[in-house]
Amino acid sequence: MGGIAVSDVASSILIVSISREDRRDLFDVLDGGPYETILTARDFEQANALLDHGAEPTVAIIEFAGEGEQAKQLAMRLRQRPDGLHGVLGLLSGGGRAEIYGWGVEVDGVDDWLRSPIDPVEVSYRLSLMIHNSESQTADAPSAPSGVAAGHQDLRLLNAVNCLDGDDALNGDALTALAKHHHIEFFEILRERGGREAEPQLLVRLEQLALGSSGDDLWNHQAYYDVLGGKTLVVADGGWEAVRDVWLSRYRIRAMIGLPLVNDDGKAVGALLAGSRQPLADWDGAVEVCRNLAERYSLASLVHHYRIDSRFRGLHDSLTRLPNRLLFNDRLHSAIAEAQRNGELFAVLFVDLDRFKTINDSLGHAVGDQILIAVSKRLRASVRASDTVSRYAGDEFTLILRHIVQRDDVLRVAEKITRVLESPLTLSDGAEMQITASIGIAFFPEDSTEADGLIKCADVAMYSAKGMGRNTYRTFVALPEESHQQRLQLESKLRQAERNNELRVYYQPQVDTATEDIVGMEALVRWEHPELGLISPGFFIPLAEETGLIIPIGEWVLRAACFDTVRWQKEFGLPLRISVNLSALQIKQPNLVDVVKSALNDSGLDAQTLDLEVTESINIKTIPNLIEVLSELRELGCNISIDDFGTGQSSLDYLKHFPADRIKIDQTFVRNIGIDPTDEAIVRATIDMAHNMHCQVIAEGVEIEDHLRFLRDNNCEEMQGFLFCRPLPAATFQNLLSERARLLSGE
Repeated sequence: MGGIAVSDVASSILIVSISREDRRDLFDVLDGGPYETILTARDFEQANALLDHGAEPTVAIIEFAGEGEQAKQLAMRLRQRPDGLHGVLGLLSGGGRAEIYGWGVEVDGVDDWLRSPIDPVEVSYRLSLMIHNSESQTADAPSAPSGVAAGHQDLRLLNAVNCLDGDDALNGDALTALAKHHHIEFFEILRERGGREAEPQLLVRLEQLALGSSGDDLWNHQAYYDVLGGKTLVVADGGWEAVRDVWLSRYRIRAMIGLPLVNDDGKAVGALLAGSRQPLADWDGAVEVCRNLAERYSLASLVHHYRIDSRFRGLHDSLTRLPNRLLFNDRLHSAIAEAQRNGELFAVLFVDLDRFKTINDSLGHAVGDQILIAVSKRLRASVRASDTVSRYAGDEFTLILRHIVQRDDVLRVAEKITRVLESPLTLSDGAEMQITASIGIAFFPEDSTEADGLIKCADVAMYSAKGMGRNTYRTFVALPEESHQQRLQLESKLRQAERNNELRVYYQPQVDTATEDIVGMEALVRWEHPELGLISPGFFIPLAEETGLIIPIGEWVLRAACFDTVRWQKEFGLPLRISVNLSALQIKQPNLVDVVKSALNDSGLDAQTLDLEVTESINIKTIPNLIEVLSELRELGCNISIDDFGTGQSSLDYLKHFPADRIKIDQTFVRNIGIDPTDEAIVRATIDMAHNMHCQVIAEGVEIEDHLRFLRDNNCEEMQGFLFCRPLPAATFQNLLSERARLLSGE
């Protein structure tokens, strides 16, 4: 496709979709690109309000579902602008795909189509293609009105292909239009079944104009095998003379297009064959359409089925249907890459069934298979959808727990797994069997930054658990001399981080549960090391606390967050609240109140918009003046929140004695909504208890719509989590606020 210069692309883009996941995924794909502004609207009323208030997007992505009347009206409204619009992409969601077929793919005002769920590669490809076509039309026919350029018919044909999924045949009306527009007399898309002698699978054929009789198909002849060998045949005239194929000669085929369909390994696995006994109209356009058809069909059909049919068995365990070692390793490398980009913590668990060999040998492999299947289901049910569970080998299972905030979250999952697995399971003959497991845990990046190293550490920890009597879990512990050396090296780098401007403040939005408006954000520190990349706070914060470095780091975060908040409040006119964590060491400092007062005075932040979070793990007994310090902070006007509520030993005592304004329900409980009724009951009880004590409630770790519905039904005031937005660097968060300010002004 070639790169597109920043100056050549749209300066702003409008996303209209009722699906929060699609809006968020599109924002993530487009963020950091050449678009100056990314606007999102959750419905057409909001989108039209944006346009009424002066928004002039140069690209629009509009969701089509059901009849799509409002979507079509919005597309036509955008088309009425005299200039500056590169184009409109339709987003097929829900019933949209079937409706698009009903419209015959031709929808006024829509240039191209995307499908939900969002594919980042597809988004980039479609945007680039649309912008390229828009610029080409402007350069070649500046006086032509929108929608009547020579390539419009070709674009409609490509729209039909973009709607393909799996084994769907190419829309018949679109294929007929293709033939009539370019005078094509035969058109076939074939997929190889296995060898020269085997008849290929016919995926698409233009029946009404196909040449030849039964038994005399083109695939029986040399041209097909040339294309299947990777050769491209593109001849504008005299094709039967140039190609020297018996079939082409017999029917005097003058215009010939033969394009290989390649899989993701670059191997030709099929062919697109098209041509005519007359020269094709708009030859360049016909070739371009066929090239795009071949590319799209390779991506949407051939590669899809190649992966499903050929690779599923190679990447999944045949007994449990879990990912096998190969796929697990691939996902582990992906998790490492993601964690390095985002500065996140994740864990690898190695689960080994206790005395399974004895059970397998004494009761037989059939019973052993039943146990393995049951264990795989219990493991899968014990973790989130974003986590990975694999059968690594024999009776060994490995897990990847992603997006971990603190180590204790993983330990609670390991504890849950041990309890779940030891529950008796019923075999097919009605007999009951009890199985236990030993679990080893390794953390990225603390224990290793390499895939093999993490697995090795988890394996060592698993054997440590077996040595402790089995049916338990252990975390990896490095040899004392190795651990001490690593600690000294990291501590030295951390001491230099602030001086070298390596610390960053990231912000995660907090949203109102009823309106989903941004009402605040939590400030989170990140360490961007020039050599090691982003280092997870779950890794360096404990070290900072142990060494006392958390005091200067915490003050730096507080001041940076205050200044950023004031700047955004003034720029966007939003009543934002900023939440900043206080560590136990900070609270122990006799000058903490003065530090907070200085940050407020210097930045000009209203104290009522500063929310100071105190983790529930802080023990009142270890900080005798805790209540007094928090009371003084409240006297300044600050709000106090209890963070990670429900995970400590003194939750009720906190509610009774702390001068708290808000309770933050720990993500451990939130993420089990819809999975564990006990955790749901804890969340409900916490909300009721907080309200009875005149405290507001914020839920952390909200990741799916089920979490949102449950919390909304139970009157939780605010939420934060990946369902809405990941933590963002300041510049990106500012773009998000800019977009939100536009939406609010249009309502």
